Amino acid sequence: MAVNPPKTKVLFSANQRLQKLKEAFIGKYEESPLFYACAPGRVNLIGEHIDYCGYAVLPMAIEQNILAAVSVNNSQTIQLANTNPKYKDFSVSASELTIDRENPQWHYYFLCGVKGVQDQLSLSSLPGIRCLVDGTIPASSGLSSSSALVCCAGLVTMESNQKAISKILLAETCAKCERYIGTEGGGMDQSISFLAEEGTAKLIEFNPLRATDVKLPDGAVFVIANSCVEMNKAASSHFNIRVVECRIATKILAKTRGLEWSGLQKLGVLQIELGLSLDKMLDVVEKVFHPEPYSREEICKLLEITTEQLCNNILSANTQHGGQRVM
Repeated sequence: MAVNPPKTKVLFSANQRLQKLKEAFIGKYEESPLFYACAPGRVNLIGEHIDYCGYAVLPMAIEQNILAAVSVNNSQTIQLANTNPKYKDFSVSASELTIDRENPQWHYYFLCGVKGVQDQLSLSSLPGIRCLVDGTIPASSGLSSSSALVCCAGLVTMESNQKAISKILLAETCAKCERYIGTEGGGMDQSISFLAEEGTAKLIEFNPLRATDVKLPDGAVFVIANSCVEMNKAASSHFNIRVVECRIATKILAKTRGLEWSGLQKLGVLQIELGLSLDKMLDVVEKVFHPEPYSREEICKLLEITTEQLCNNILSANTQHGGQRVM
């Protein structure tokens, strides 16, 4: 596995998509791109919605990706455009990056990647960039188009500042980036986007992040079908509700087992703390929880906290004002 994100030499004349993007970039900005950045989407084979619990997943990257053409200047202005006219142009001062969680537009995902890498590298200032984005991942389809855009933006920011960090650190950084827009994911999408290799799935494990090749059966064919149903995970609370429910379950389980529960966030970490096998952990879950939904009042009683403490210390911003049932 390469240590740093690879810089790949491409036969430009044989790549119609790159040629078309370059022509569009020149038409848009009246200059040629300095470099290109690319991040693939992904599909998960095993382990749905358990990465944010600290458990391993088995994804693989797909051919569909986010591709960006970029030039760098001294304007300290970030100019973004998209080949899809559905997504409007955007411009912002590099010194005044703000991300509107209430309005999750495409350019805010890009700014998540910029801001995350800026914070990770402690960059006091950013150069100006002009960027034209072209995406082939169906939007909001469950193939990580938004995460791929964040990862691509992270690569763009790293390269435009002439910095280099490991793919592992870049994946961990971009996983945290989506917190800026309110999504509390677990890191699978960003990890496979950076760590994927052709011809293999990856077992992605966390704490610490690591990836292991998983050879797929000879002749195996995976059909990825688009249901044409869109779900923007930052535009609703559906995704974060699942994350918060698992977080609350972790804390209740920890409290019933006599542990200091306030700092525990993930079931996988709790399992390690308890020293239990997965089967034993499942037995504990069956014994502690009832199948009926839990109200906020019941959760607060179990944890011996106030509703205000539940909202401020455990729930995410977009799950604080939902109904009374949480789990």
